[in-house]
Amino acid sequence: MIVFDTATHPAQRGLGGIVIFGAIRDSAELSAGNFPVFATGVTHRGPIKDGPGEVHVPISIAGMIINPGDLVCGDPDGRLSVGIDDVEAVHAAATKKHAAETKQMANIMAGANDRTWVDASLSRLGCEGL
Repeated sequence: MIVFDTATHPAQRGLGGIVIFGAIRDSAELSAGNFPVFATGVTHRGPIKDGPGEVHVPISIAGMIINPGDLVCGDPDGRLSVGIDDVEAVHAAATKKHAAETKQMANIMAGANDRTWVDASLSRLGCEGL
């Protein structure tokens, strides 16, 4: 099955993905594609195409406020909204964190990662022999 409306049309218009605070259908086909679609649920029913709604207004998804123009990033573990004025600072911080985690992973793979702080914490909490 080709999923035209949900993924193909927005991708053709230049969107990078869709976040829906509601249900989608055709989830297997959407998951197999290259266009990310995140939703809170899946239903066999089709969408209501003439229901209520607004565009270019702030919204709240599970308590996260998203304003028009915000950058919404995500992966299967979760989503994040970044105000347009904060994008550069958040990108710099994320780049720094990614570099640190890449270095830590290399140390783990080389067997040179210092995990004594974990043992000390567990010992302090009374968890011996782990």
